[in-house]
Amino acid sequence: MMKNVSKIFSGNTSFHVFLLNSNQELFGFGDNRFGQLGLVYTTEEEKIQKLTKIQNIPKGKIIDIQCGNAYSIMLIENENQNQNPKRKIYSSGYSKYNGLGKNEDTYEFTEIKSSLFENDNNIIDFYVGSNHTLILTSNSKMIGFGHNYWDQLGTGDTKDQLIPIQIELPKLRFNENISNYHISCGYFNSFIYYSPSFSNLEEDLIKLFERKEFCDISFKTKNGEIISAHKLILKYRLNQNQNEIEKLQEIISNKSIKESNQIFEMIYSNRIINPKLYSEIKEIINSNEKIEEIMKRIYLNENENEKDFIIERKEKQYKFPKLILIMRSELYRGMFLSVTEDKSNKVTDYSELSNKSFQIFEYWIYSNQIKDEIQITQEIIQELEIGIDYFQLNQTNPNLFDLLIKKFNNQNQI
Repeated sequence: MMKNVSKIFSGNTSFHVFLLNSNQELFGFGDNRFGQLGLVYTTEEEKIQKLTKIQNIPKGKIIDIQCGNAYSIMLIENENQNQNPKRKIYSSGYSKYNGLGKNEDTYEFTEIKSSLFENDNNIIDFYVGSNHTLILTSNSKMIGFGHNYWDQLGTGDTKDQLIPIQIELPKLRFNENISNYHISCGYFNSFIYYSPSFSNLEEDLIKLFERKEFCDISFKTKNGEIISAHKLILKYRLNQNQNEIEKLQEIISNKSIKESNQIFEMIYSNRIINPKLYSEIKEIINSNEKIEEIMKRIYLNENENEKDFIIERKEKQYKFPKLILIMRSELYRGMFLSVTEDKSNKVTDYSELSNKSFQIFEYWIYSNQIKDEIQITQEIIQELEIGIDYFQLNQTNPNLFDLLIKKFNNQNQI
């Protein structure tokens, strides 16, 4: 039995766990298919079912580890405090999102090297979502990499980032030490809350407001100067993730709305910015379009091609009615509500699902049931569980995961 455990590291979307003891020895167990535990992967050890010591850990003190879906990020502080940079960041796991820019998965923690991490630009903290990472540095830079289909990195596009890039934020001049900030990465979203001492509304900030990706922002301007005591930068998809809403409410629950920190939603419509003033934060949280209005808008759309959503699988395309998808999936509901027309008609790739799993998914989308003759295995449950989580299908009643478990238990008389 492991003793003197000082920290436990996991994640909302991870299937692996790390434990750190007081001697800075690291242990892990769980899913290791992509090397996310920092262990060499073999088909016999796809899942590490007992605590295993992680070897080849970088020298220095482990400050933090955060677990994504199929990769892990580690922050190490150098033992020599006079050495620059004082902190380095390491990654292991799935190649597409681990920030190393390689075509192969990584099976041990490897330093993420970038010119963005300069000697005088020390890493303060980092934040891991399902498949994306944000890093905050001492000179107020925000750096990110990973999955970006939903623009969760805040780059203004939907291109995945294999290596670290700098994220544009309003150019606010901080005090020398940043003390009041909160950052969180969800499944497909990120939000940042911080309190600058003062700032100027520069021209590039005005241009930034014109980008609908930054449609929610708290600010008050007077003669081009931001006088708000607090800044709140929200991505519109935040409203689709209940965990992130609760986290946001907890952080700013005691911050009343007054003249010094009024909250505006920047509504982008026909290339015109229309600020809408809110009296309290929950008005923003509850300002989404109702599901009935979404369905009505789609149903009354005269363009038949825009009523269907294309799902691609192994070079074949399947059309699913949007009206059905929004009843089955919180993710699709948010997509058709919040995203521009061209994004809402983008193809989603389901090639990773096996034939049987896709058949189950397709039948359930239309019927909310599973065919009687389908034999459910643990492999099918595990495969669809990831898809259920990804597409937020558990909001329906009865949900797909419950149906899978019930049918599996009945077939095996558990």
